[in-house]
Amino acid sequence: MRNRAAVGVRDNDRVSVDPLPVALDVDTGIDDACALLLAALHPALDLRAVTCVGGNAPLADVVRNTLTVVETAASVTDVYAAVAAGADRPLLETPVDARHVHGDDGMGDLGLPGPVGEPAAYHAVELLRKTTVTCAAEGRPLTLVPLAPMTNVALFARTHPEAFARLGRVVFMGGGAQVSNATAAAEFNVFHDPEAAAIVLDACATLGVPVTMYGLDVFYAPTVTRTAGRALVASGTAVGRLAGGLIEFACRRFGAEEATIGDAGAVASLVVPDAVRTERLPVRIELSGTWTRGRTIVDTRGDGVDLTHDPHGLAPALIDVCLGIDGAAVAALWLSTIAGEWS
Repeated sequence: MRNRAAVGVRDNDRVSVDPLPVALDVDTGIDDACALLLAALHPALDLRAVTCVGGNAPLADVVRNTLTVVETAASVTDVYAAVAAGADRPLLETPVDARHVHGDDGMGDLGLPGPVGEPAAYHAVELLRKTTVTCAAEGRPLTLVPLAPMTNVALFARTHPEAFARLGRVVFMGGGAQVSNATAAAEFNVFHDPEAAAIVLDACATLGVPVTMYGLDVFYAPTVTRTAGRALVASGTAVGRLAGGLIEFACRRFGAEEATIGDAGAVASLVVPDAVRTERLPVRIELSGTWTRGRTIVDTRGDGVDLTHDPHGLAPALIDVCLGIDGAAVAALWLSTIAGEWS
């Protein structure tokens, strides 16, 4: 197994920098599982913590799935990330799930054995606080990657603002400038808990934490073929069987020959930032519209617009919004990482 403390981003076969400390907030989920594998296995990333929230599946299923993925990754690399359970429902909304997409168990119904380990005895918010403070004290601020409804992250921002302010960056999967899925206006993660998303964006703006929105405008572009999924399964490794099984399930579920790796693209953007095109734009969360609740209102009017007659003005949250992506490059990074061909 690798010593994670000794690896980093490689330049001419030499370690050039320490790996980036990251924490993932997940509702695992097929694509959350793909993202977790990438975060745990790629040497440019140091996965320090994983927090779980109800979303794609109920919280108990999310915790089980997350522990399963982390333990699978640990079969080939050193993974020291703690896993903690958090909120089992949104701040205000009635819980919904997406098992029609992710399977009855929330992770492809692959018939995997249950995990050996247990989640941390403390709440996800406490794990986020501890990890953020520890990384800041090390001089390596934590990058927090929410891939789920942001209930846990909102609770963290509200209960421990002094720790939240020490985050290096937030990169969240959610929203969309032009694309939606849960409703005609809103993406699932934000729609599931729009108040939480609004709280997080407000906290980032108030406390000076940089934030990137990896939304549906780029989410679907990185795809892996059914053939590649079968090859991963045939590799015989635990990681390959899990990753390939997820791809095969998604292809069967949607009757397609390729499947998006979704959330994994947000993690990949930390490793290959040039693969994503972003624009810094004001963003708000719609909380009251009958047909538009949960929409991310991305203001694309530009700096020269006359706001004299706009009663709202510009949103205080300026966000790096992902508007373009090299999907093939991201998919290739994911496949090579799963296969252990790190670069």
